[in-house]
Amino acid sequence: MLDWWYIIVDVLLPFHWMSHIFMKNALLAILLVTPLFGMLGTMVVSNRMAFFSDALGHGAFTGIALGALLGRIQPIWAATVFSVFFAVIITIIKNKSKSSTDTIIGVFSSTAIAAGLVILSYGGSFNKYSSYLIGDLLSITPSEILMLLGAFAGVTLLWMISFNKILLVSLNQSLAASKGINTLLVEIVFTSVIAIIVTITIQWVGLLIINSLLVLPAAAARNVTQNVRQYHCVSILAAIVSGIIGLALSYYWNTATGATIVLVAAFFFFITLALRTRFTA
Repeated sequence: MLDWWYIIVDVLLPFHWMSHIFMKNALLAILLVTPLFGMLGTMVVSNRMAFFSDALGHGAFTGIALGALLGRIQPIWAATVFSVFFAVIITIIKNKSKSSTDTIIGVFSSTAIAAGLVILSYGGSFNKYSSYLIGDLLSITPSEILMLLGAFAGVTLLWMISFNKILLVSLNQSLAASKGINTLLVEIVFTSVIAIIVTITIQWVGLLIINSLLVLPAAAARNVTQNVRQYHCVSILAAIVSGIIGLALSYYWNTATGATIVLVAAFFFFITLALRTRFTA
């Protein structure tokens, strides 16, 4: 199914670390996932939603637990449905309630992770699902790569159609509402997309670090860019480069791939932060 990809990699990347099929699969997954994180991360950082996206990961974990409890449903699909529901509920309450946004998100986040841990630990079955905490990108299969391809196409299409509305809502909700934009609906769509991407990738990236992969490339890009176009391009590029370098390093260091990618992304962030400090001093 991916023979064409294997041929391309053998021609363009004739390195030892790319000689294994599982590494070729992981590289293709990175080329599909990291642009999404770089793209969505720009809005997450601009809207100060890092805490919110972390809460979605906790919601996904609860969804996995519910899927495992029900038995007949694949945990990842249960997690996706629950995570979207979780995102919609938080968004609606955040917009309707007078309570602090951080407080609302914190309540939902802590409740979700506690509920997930209780459900999965009931009967001593937690170890079976502990891999979701760390992730295992090297275990991705061709059929799962096709799922990522569908997610990549869907998010890219949505971004092309709705980017201006999402950007305007993120910058000024009152102005967006005055132009006839349903700001609550736009927020719900955006947060639901984040929930879906976070959930379907959590099994490969890991709950503990998935928020970092969403935030760091965009944060690094924000340090060194001057406009929206540059911001998005640099964020996507930083995410892709971090993914490729992290994959190679994890092979030679024999470390968790997701965590290694995040360390590389963190390195880029501190480099761009130093550059920003130098040029603004």
